[in-house]
Amino acid sequence: MEQIKITLEGKEYLVNKGITIEQLIDENISNAHDKYLLAFVDKKLSELGVILDRNCEIELVTKDSVMGVSTYKRSLTLLMLKAFRDVIGSKKQFSVNVVYSMGNGYFCKLQSEEITVSEKLLSDVKARMLEIVSKDWKITKSSVSTDEAIRRFAAQGMHDKEKLFKYRRVSKVNLYNLDGYEDYFYGYMVPSTGYLKVFDIIPYNTGFVLMAPDKDNKVSELKPQEKLFNVLKTSDEWSKTLDVANVGDLNEAITTGDIRELMLVQEALQEKQIAQIADMIMAGNKKIVLIAGPSSSGKTTFSHRLSVQLRAHGLRPYPLALDNYFVDRELTPKDENGNYDFECIEAMDLDLFNADMTKLLAGEEIEMPTFNFSLGKKEYKGKKLKLNKGDVLVAEGIHALNPLMTSKLPDESKFKVYISALTQINVDEHNRIPTTDGRLIRRIVRDARTRGNDAKDTIAMWPSVRRGEEKYIFPFQEEADVMFNSALIYELSVIKQFAEPLLFAVPRDSYEYYEAKRLLKFLDYFLGLDVTNVPKNSILREFVGGGCFDL
Repeated sequence: MEQIKITLEGKEYLVNKGITIEQLIDENISNAHDKYLLAFVDKKLSELGVILDRNCEIELVTKDSVMGVSTYKRSLTLLMLKAFRDVIGSKKQFSVNVVYSMGNGYFCKLQSEEITVSEKLLSDVKARMLEIVSKDWKITKSSVSTDEAIRRFAAQGMHDKEKLFKYRRVSKVNLYNLDGYEDYFYGYMVPSTGYLKVFDIIPYNTGFVLMAPDKDNKVSELKPQEKLFNVLKTSDEWSKTLDVANVGDLNEAITTGDIRELMLVQEALQEKQIAQIADMIMAGNKKIVLIAGPSSSGKTTFSHRLSVQLRAHGLRPYPLALDNYFVDRELTPKDENGNYDFECIEAMDLDLFNADMTKLLAGEEIEMPTFNFSLGKKEYKGKKLKLNKGDVLVAEGIHALNPLMTSKLPDESKFKVYISALTQINVDEHNRIPTTDGRLIRRIVRDARTRGNDAKDTIAMWPSVRRGEEKYIFPFQEEADVMFNSALIYELSVIKQFAEPLLFAVPRDSYEYYEAKRLLKFLDYFLGLDVTNVPKNSILREFVGGGCFDL
């Protein structure tokens, strides 16, 4: 038997040609099933079932990595769908829709005129899932023509997938099969069900949550975030109002000429919500509006549009950048690597901010600081501020919703807004569009246009950005008085034309190439849409340019 040399995690092995990655790691690493889900073979991402036929270098993808978590959830979804089919049977008409993310899992709905979600049904489904896991059944992949995939989806009643592939230019489609249950998924899978030992399925609201493990490989307690859930629910209702629930619906609207009206209605719905927020601020006689949200949520444009609505009420909004209240550089805390941690709350001069805001609320005049990032200290340049009747401060920053930021200010003076781009449509009923993907694409386009950063650099720093969000922004989102979803149903069809050239420029030999390739494949689902149809005050203009707020 011919042998090949494999470098696995820095250690060399001489193995028989034709061995799979899974066999290689099972023979050389203990408890591999519980640790690794994918692998990079010479920097190319691969499933563990791939056969090795040449000398190569392999780096493993851990279960708790971003890619590992996505793969686990995707595979777990296939397992759940198979179990529902086994428990309910194929004779009854039903579908299970993966609607949106919730905690470490997915909120799902059962669509059926015959069956309703009950604890008994979910218990039976969970038991069947555990049984399938114990059998360690293989998850197999096959490639069929796009026409054949469309035919199969139509026969199974998966009309959203049928419509999705009607607009796909690729000639082949990869389908996954688990003991006779066949489906399409956007992304790679684990080799077999034995990898999916940790999960839960919990009733919630009008559906249920499919829970995946946390970083400790345990299922965390589901902590309902009612405000966020209600925003997601509203977004789902908006997509139904616009008759666009998935990518296939959006592409159909583009081809039939209905897209311009859809865009105007979507923008009108957002403007109506911004106006309602201004109404609430006016009615509550609020003096400080605090706005926070993760990267590329459109906070700046939202602040401008909210200010316009406040002016329509006769109020005078004043923008306030919380970044001007950093502590001086030498007082900035350092992270575990010895680098300045500009994202932690301790990097903010909380005493000064609260003192200044207290004076303003008392009708006193203050001199506003300006932080000099080059020198690493605050400067005073004679900029004075005093709040008169009808004046409102509009403050934006990552810590705006953290109670420590405004701990000494009376609650009745504050109005807190959380803004994020929460995806309103999905690829199809079983494949979500991750909110983080939409924000990353926004940031790639904006940073290339305004900061000169290429897509490789933006992709490389994204994990660090996400860690900061998880630590400093998401824990305080439920502190908000109101949440605003800045995502637009049509935006990916517009922004793809700006993002694709940037993603194609990512070098093939870089680790960021896989992510660029994945995003390109994702954007290929969408038909393009002319940017000239986007209103000048749209939040999307913050990223693609050409807006009326000069961003």
